[in-house]
Amino acid sequence: MSKKNNPKNHSALKVQQGIEQPSSLNPALTGGLRQFKKDILSPEAFLKGVLSGDRSLLGRAITLVESGLPEEKEAARQLVNQCLPYSGKSIRIGITGVPGVGKSTFIESFGLQMISRGKRVAVLAIDPSSTRTKGSILGDKTRMEELSTHANAFIRPSASSGTLGGVARATRETIILCEAAGFDLIIIETVGVGQSETAVAQIVDFFLLLMLAGGGDELQGIKRGIMEMADLIVINKADGDNIQKAKLAKMEYENALHLFPALPNGWSPKVLTASAINKDGLDAVWKEIETFVKMMNQNGWFTKNRQQQSLSILRDSITQSLNSGFFDNKIIKQLLKEYEQQILEEKISPYEASQKLLERYFVEIEK
Repeated sequence: MSKKNNPKNHSALKVQQGIEQPSSLNPALTGGLRQFKKDILSPEAFLKGVLSGDRSLLGRAITLVESGLPEEKEAARQLVNQCLPYSGKSIRIGITGVPGVGKSTFIESFGLQMISRGKRVAVLAIDPSSTRTKGSILGDKTRMEELSTHANAFIRPSASSGTLGGVARATRETIILCEAAGFDLIIIETVGVGQSETAVAQIVDFFLLLMLAGGGDELQGIKRGIMEMADLIVINKADGDNIQKAKLAKMEYENALHLFPALPNGWSPKVLTASAINKDGLDAVWKEIETFVKMMNQNGWFTKNRQQQSLSILRDSITQSLNSGFFDNKIIKQLLKEYEQQILEEKISPYEASQKLLERYFVEIEK
């Protein structure tokens, strides 16, 4: 075997131009191994790579934006701002569903169908419950093997930092980079059904809820608020013995939707059935999304919604920055421990302690 072709001569961590790297590897686990910090590129170099559609550099750019390290924040801000003029041209779709509903199969089948229509698809999976490792490891690429290897697709778990605000901000910035890289359909996948839907609603144009048929009460375990956020409900796995059950479930959800108040954007959510594994019903799903986008553009809601999302993220970002500045202050850290002990000993109330801490913080930042 020649030296050139010997696998021992290659490292999985080596960044190779033009070859997609394992961008879903957890930065918190690989930071000490990879060469990222040693040969960090300038924002301009990252921008050139992103605009050229280089998925390797796109993955590294996203890692930079998600980093959170003080020495990398300025470069990340510059990169996002430079990508901003090239963003905004995609359709952003949020997809959630109960465990076992087949989200990954649905997203892969739907994504491949969209690629066959000439679109470039990016899938961003978020999990705000992942607080220990701050991310995921390869999970979504192994669940969507065909889509992840397609030249017109990009799959990336999004670091959440364990906060819903962190989800919205980090994922929004990742969306901007993906749009600048030429992806015109961005799918945001939430892990499970929970609080993350609130954060996702701040960054998508269209929200799709996947459901299963059968198993007793069709509405059991589904929070009213999540159904109210849905622009479309799709009963997945409508195949084989489940076809009739799916039709009955469709009627259940349609009846439930009639009880909800009208949406301010004038849209009336529908319920469809689909079989991701058989690729049935996917065309109808896309047609519904196209109809929604057309209607929202006509009534001005599409632009208005994105503007409101940007303002919401502005406020969240300010709140997070103030929060970090307060709790990262060395003096406050020490005083906080002292006041916490006093509270436990019932020597001071939490309200008085918080006021004293804030007063001291304002003194510290004025120095």
